[in-house]
Amino acid sequence: MTDDLTSPAAPQPSISLNPAATPAEAAAIAAAVQNFQLDTAVAPPAAPTGVDPWARAALTEGVSAKDAFGPGDPDDLR
Repeated sequence: MTDDLTSPAAPQPSISLNPAATPAEAAAIAAAVQNFQLDTAVAPPAAPTGVDPWARAALTEGVSAKDAFGPGDPDDLR
């Protein structure tokens, strides 16, 4: 996982500080905001693993895309 906060998934808000803040105070505020954003960020969706559940069900049931739907032989319809 990367901590790249400039990606489109993590837009940066515009924050303005009081000009009277010292550089150390400004750095502390920036670090606190960054930690807050990392702590409250939405987790990325998990990568799919294994076989799709629908495909697994079809394989378990022995279903094929070439099987006819419904009872009977499709050749009887001709």
